Amino acid sequence: MDNKSKAFIRLLEIMDDLREKCPWDRKQTMETLRNLTIEETYELADAILDKDLSGVKEELGDLMLHMVFYAKIAEEQKAFDIADVLNDVCEKLINRHPHIYGDVVAEDEEAVKKNWEQLKLREGKKSVLGGVPRSLPAMVKAYRMQEKTAQVGFEWENVSQVWEKVEEELAELKEAIELKDQNKIEEEYGDVLFSLINYGRFLNVDPETSLEKINKKFKARFEYIEKQAPKSLGEMTLEEMDQLWNEAKSIDHLAK
Repeated sequence: MDNKSKAFIRLLEIMDDLREKCPWDRKQTMETLRNLTIEETYELADAILDKDLSGVKEELGDLMLHMVFYAKIAEEQKAFDIADVLNDVCEKLINRHPHIYGDVVAEDEEAVKKNWEQLKLREGKKSVLGGVPRSLPAMVKAYRMQEKTAQVGFEWENVSQVWEKVEEELAELKEAIELKDQNKIEEEYGDVLFSLINYGRFLNVDPETSLEKINKKFKARFEYIEKQAPKSLGEMTLEEMDQLWNEAKSIDHLAK
């Protein structure tokens, strides 16, 4: 048995011990674990953006524990066990990669993605969008829906058309603002965001990652203002805070 197999079996054995002997672990259900799993997923996302490989390793371990935990609970309910989970995903990967395990030809990434969506429909999925989780953050959900519908040909032909759509939605938002129609403003604002997400996709920019990098930059610069402020922020003018903001920007540029 190699080290990878030994490590996985060790985790399964520890999970068995915890479920039997630990009051906290014994009490958990799939529902109580759900929010904790979401939190762990975001911690992994943070570590990836920070390029913290040690953190990535730790968070992968936490998520692996959660996957084993769910499977253990299901095994107790006589629904399935971890072997069923692993075998099912192996079969899915084999079936959805006929260019590897069959005689289908896929010469590039786009061909693979198109084959993937078509295969899912053949497996009984009722909609191309059926696999997009309802609880995804709205920006990620928009990006995934656009990606998936593009695989079946529902797509702009070129990036200039997408930018024209952005400009069209901006004009409609401006019109709604002038009419002071709050419901229409909200709708048109959403259309602007949706079209900008699509534009980012055509530029090969992931909007969630792009925005999170800006969030981090904004946070660092504002914290610099707080740290360097000669008095409380409430007593400072916008011009004084803006001067410190520009200092923070200069430090950013020097760091690069």
